[in-house]
Amino acid sequence: MLKQRLVTAAILIPLVVWGIFSLPDTGFAALLALFVMLGAWEWTRICEIKNILMRVVYLILFSFCLYLLWKNEDPSLIHIVLQLSLIWWLTAIWLLRAYSVGRDYLHGQRMIKALIGFALLLPPFVALTNLRAEPAFGPAYVLLLLLLIWSADSAAYFSGRQWGRRKLLPKVSPGKSWEGVAGAMLAAMLLAFVAAFYFELPVLEFVILSIVVTAISIVGDLTESLFKRQVNIKDSGALLPGHGGVLDRIDSLTSAAPFFLGGMLLIAGKL
Repeated sequence: MLKQRLVTAAILIPLVVWGIFSLPDTGFAALLALFVMLGAWEWTRICEIKNILMRVVYLILFSFCLYLLWKNEDPSLIHIVLQLSLIWWLTAIWLLRAYSVGRDYLHGQRMIKALIGFALLLPPFVALTNLRAEPAFGPAYVLLLLLLIWSADSAAYFSGRQWGRRKLLPKVSPGKSWEGVAGAMLAAMLLAFVAAFYFELPVLEFVILSIVVTAISIVGDLTESLFKRQVNIKDSGALLPGHGGVLDRIDSLTSAAPFFLGGMLLIAGKL
């Protein structure tokens, strides 16, 4: 399993970095849309939409929304998307808390979960395309966000395995511990401190933003775990050997990207 994970990462990471820095805006949006569409297809499985025609219709509607968001040049769109994303992830925190004490409000709610897929996957598309296209930020900041998530995720995994004793939300994800969260936060703070000097950002503000983004990325990971547990599946798919599906790899990014963009806009005085 570890060998498969390493091989897949060795192929995927250079592709992602190449796309971030080498593709034009349209090409980057198309590559990102491909990942999002694959995630949307996997989401239909989590929603328990079993009819292939209905899954295709869902994907067509999703692609239409992606196109409209990409073509929309209204500056207020970013504000609306960020606000909707904030509302959804606050709701997700409430759902996680409820599930951990035995209340599963979304069990069997296929239509509601299908709509949640739009709130889950469309905001990160808007956030990442705008983060890359914004002259004050650009491709380097997209990579910085990914490095923040990857370093926090790796630190959480290794610190959790080494020292994990107190479970975070055992009914949602038995493997995650508070010690893992502490490791993720420490890694995020260290990276943020270095990045703040490299990008000439206000240190305190960027460290705080990185802590918030890391915390919400963990919420994103836990939320996908909750939905998978509802339908009793381990992975969202099998496209990425050793990693599961696309959603299994971008679950943290779905929540982190809108918050990172919003925080950077605040730091830059653009929000």
